[in-house]
Parts: sequence; C-alpha cells; structure tokens
Amino acid sequence: MRILVTGGAGFIGSHLIDRLMEQGHDVLCLDNFYTGHKRNILKWFNHPNFELIRHDVTEPIRLEVDQIYHLACPASPVHYQYNPVKTIKTNVMGTLNMLGLAKRVKARFLLASTSEVYGDPEMHPQTEEYRGNVNPIGIRSCYDEGKRVAETLAFDYHRQNDVDIRIVRIFNTYGPRMLENDGRVVSNFVVQALRGQPLTVYGNGSQTRSFCYVSDLVEGIMRLMNSDFIGPVNLGNPDEYTILQLAQAVQQMVNPDVAIDFKPLPQDDPRRRKPDITRAKTHLDWQPTVPLQEGLQRTIEDFRARLTEAAQSDKDKTEAPLQI
Repeated sequence: MRILVTGGAGFIGSHLIDRLMEQGHDVLCLDNFYTGHKRNILKWFNHPNFELIRHDVTEPIRLEVDQIYHLACPASPVHYQYNPVKTIKTNVMGTLNMLGLAKRVKARFLLASTSEVYGDPEMHPQTEEYRGNVNPIGIRSCYDEGKRVAETLAFDYHRQNDVDIRIVRIFNTYGPRMLENDGRVVSNFVVQALRGQPLTVYGNGSQTRSFCYVSDLVEGIMRLMNSDFIGPVNLGNPDEYTILQLAQAVQQMVNPDVAIDFKPLPQDDPRRRKPDITRAKTHLDWQPTVPLQEGLQRTIEDFRARLTEAAQSDKDKTEAPLQI
C-alpha cells in the first residue's frame, strides 16, 4: 500500500515507519521538523519506497494514498506549551486537512489521540466510555482539548462523509529516539541520571503513570489500522507505577549515587493515569509484552549513545583549528 505518516520523523512516527518499510509498503513521511528529527529516518533516505515531504499539516496538501496515520503534533508539555496556539492549530486545522485528504482519495484515516483527553481523571482505570475531566482554559488544554476536537472532527467526517476512521488513545510511551529535552518523565530521569544531576520529582512522587514501550504501541496502532474496529481504543501498559518508583528504578540502573529532588506539582498534572485495555485485547488481540526493566535498559542505552556522541561533537568543535 501507499501510506502517509504525518509526524513521521518523530519518536513514535519513525518507529512506525520502520515497521511499514520492513513490510514493503510505499511510505510517505510528512514532517515540519518542529520536534521530529532527520536522524530518526536517515536509514530510509535512499530507499525507492520512501519519500520525505517537509510540510506543515496546518497547510493543505494533495497526495494519493491508501492509508493515513495522523501523528503530527508535539506531544510533550514542554513543546506543546512553548507555542500553544500552534499546538491547537495543528490539532484542529491539521486534522481537518488530513480528514479532507482522506475524504477526497478515499483513504483510511487513523488519528493518534491521547490519554490526555481524560484530563485529571475521576475514574480509575480509564475506559474509552469515560468522558474525562479536562480544564478547557488550563495551560495543557491546547493539547488536551485540541485532541478532543480532533476526535470530534474524525467522527463527524465519518458520520457525514463516510470517511473510514480509526482512533487510538495513546498512554505514556517511552523508548529509543525520545527527545532529550522533551520534559517527559522517562527522558528527564534518564538524561539527569546520565549527567549525574539530581532526578526532578514533582510533588511527593505518589502520582502514577503507566509506561508502554514504543514497539508494543506501534504493534497496537498497526493492528487497529488494519482491523474493522473504529475505536476509540486505549493503547498503553496497564501496569501502574508511581513517579517515585520510576525515579528509583532509573537511579539504580544508571547511577545509584544521584539524589532525588522534589519540586512543586505543575498545574493540571494528572494524579493517576492507567488504561483499561479491554477493548484492545478484545478487538485487536493486543497487550504489551515488553517489561519496564527491559524497555528502560534499551532506552538508557540509546540516550547514553546519543549523549556521548553529542559530547564528542562539542569536543571536536572546541578543538578544531582556526581557519585563517
């Protein structure tokens, strides 16, 4: 098939592209490189089945494709709060443009939505029927409400224009190629530990998250796209950990001597987050397979290699002879 992946140079998008390329599809990667990186897709650059399009989804584009994986949007608070207007435009106008494309060429459209649509949940664990507890004027709402609107648009295009849609709600995902500065808890802890800095825990660390390794997530996304089930479907790991437990796990694996530094909890930070994955098990025969210790080890190795490479590059620059 001819498959478009928006946000394809990003963390999850590039892992998805790897799988699609290995299956022999023609893959179009569309990215504006706001948080994506060319190094993530470098190995496919000269492959005849791969095409890179530098484009912003908030602008319309005409393409001929069979499937659209719509992943384009900054997904970490640091990046989506840096330019909140751009974030909500990406979620609303970008999704409108991709749904318009799907309608025109009769492509199947998969929206990468998020567990953030549940806000700070009053129901635990979260099922797809739960409608959420979101602050519409908070500092996270450009992303939370943006994704809620994106889901609305997808269902309206489905009901009004018969567009073939799929919706996945992604819970915390981690793994190689996460950005070092994305402000998410796994990358924060790993980078701080590797640099010998104190691990920053907000609040008392009792808030919980569920961490899904990226290969498990990609498997679930592809199963949903190629199933007959529309969704929405939660994809995440139902094993629940406190932030303090995660910090201690990274501390032990990287540098037991680093301290843990407690700081005030940010506004609208969810207290508990855990997916009910009954739908994914029932309709997709999917559940996570990579345990946290193993996934963390792979993630730490990837960060270690990248930080070493960056340090070497800086050293080479400072030692370079002057060109006179």
